[in-house]
Amino acid sequence: MARGFESKSVADQQEQASAAPKAPREPVEAHRRRLELSRVDVQRRLDIAQAKAHREILQRALSALDKEIASLS
Repeated sequence: MARGFESKSVADQQEQASAAPKAPREPVEAHRRRLELSRVDVQRRLDIAQAKAHREILQRALSALDKEIASLS
């Protein structure tokens, strides 16, 4: 008895989720600005990082951000 009720509830939730309006995509310039700010932050952290492993992680993050910024150009 409760099982059928739960299934109905899940079906209702799925229907509501599909009917909900989708959020508009972030404009490209706003996305680029966010990436650029992230890049500045990662570069700042890289400048003060001392541990080799931490520096490597930050270098990879910097490379990934550069690639994503370049893909928007």
